Amino acid sequence: MKLIIFDCDSTLSSIEGVDELARARGPEAFAQSVALTEAAMNGTSPIDEIFARRLDIIQPHESTCKNVAQLYIEHIEPTAIETVKKLRTADWHIVIVSGGFTQVITPLAHHLGITRVEAVSLTFHPDGSYAGFDTSAPPTRNGGKPEVIAQLKSELQPSQVVMVGDGISDLEAQSEVDTFIGFGRYAQRQRVLAEADHFVQSLDEIPAIIEAS
Repeated sequence: MKLIIFDCDSTLSSIEGVDELARARGPEAFAQSVALTEAAMNGTSPIDEIFARRLDIIQPHESTCKNVAQLYIEHIEPTAIETVKKLRTADWHIVIVSGGFTQVITPLAHHLGITRVEAVSLTFHPDGSYAGFDTSAPPTRNGGKPEVIAQLKSELQPSQVVMVGDGISDLEAQSEVDTFIGFGRYAQRQRVLAEADHFVQSLDEIPAIIEAS
């Protein structure tokens, strides 16, 4: 069995889900969230330092999360569906590993036929208002994605492991995979561009790369 792991935001979909949740809160929350997201994805601020801060600013409502889940699908990367089908046909097991939110990403995963999502679960009060997040989830901190991938490797015993993503938190997983593919259709981060084993602008470039490796 071969394992391929995809980031979600700015990879499988063009949006950054946390920023869309912030946009629904208002312009000030949106501006603050975007700045914190960029600092984390560019590696200038530790993820664990900004994770709770963003959610404290945004206070996402359960209904807003459902709306943003639909946005993920509406803004899906244009070659994602066919790429996932091709990978599955070639016996690749596909997992999404994301610092985004489980309830928001899962509908996109289902749309793509991906059954496993490793992300961060949110909790809500009975009225749908924000109650918190799973602080134990590895993607809430730097080094979290490689930790998840190490667990997946132990569980699944794959013969080959590939990671695809756009951010520094994805690049951190390079030590746990055979091939790291940087993705640049929506965001080109210079360190990812410089250090990735391969760098692509479209997901449909991936099958040929990994079958040749």
